[in-house]
Amino acid sequence: MQVRDHRYEVMDVITFARCNGRTANVTIFPMSAMERLLDELDATRERLLVALESLPDEALLQPGLAEGWSMADVLMNLTLWESELVTALMQIDQGKKPGGLLAALAEPAKYNQARFAEFKGRALDAVFDDWMKVRLELEEWLEMLPDEQLTDKKRYSWLKGRSLADLIAQTTYENERRYLPEIERFAQAWETAERDTIPLTAVNINNL
Repeated sequence: MQVRDHRYEVMDVITFARCNGRTANVTIFPMSAMERLLDELDATRERLLVALESLPDEALLQPGLAEGWSMADVLMNLTLWESELVTALMQIDQGKKPGGLLAALAEPAKYNQARFAEFKGRALDAVFDDWMKVRLELEEWLEMLPDEQLTDKKRYSWLKGRSLADLIAQTTYENERRYLPEIERFAQAWETAERDTIPLTAVNINNL
């Protein structure tokens, strides 16, 4: 995944920088709502990828997280929520209320259980393909949304005083962050167990 350059959220101010002994005017522009969302998405996804990168397929398929889920199950769940969001953004673009996403958010545990049963046992390659693909689709949609549409809390009555940016955050990186501590603990425990396991090739039978 391509990670964007780190940006700082600042007010639109003029600062001064020392350059070759001279004072230069430097304008620092504030990040847009879309840029803030993309940065949050990237930061959370990068942290998740770091936790996953050294784990073998066996570990990714091993139940051991909350509710008996595997890492692959979590990735599939994250994919499904982002897919619901992409569908919702399409509906909003058409002037429609995103009923499917709102219904899922009203009863997230029920939604998770139903979709878990539906997609349990999906091939790991397909899980990763879907996970990456839906994120690209989501980013394409976000890059088309103006700030006023993302931040206006009165624009959509069905959001009940929340902004579209709040809805996007809830469905994506905030959802992903809920799983991160447990995933990182699982990954660390797996790696520790692997290091502590002495491979047969390292055993000298003359010492037995």
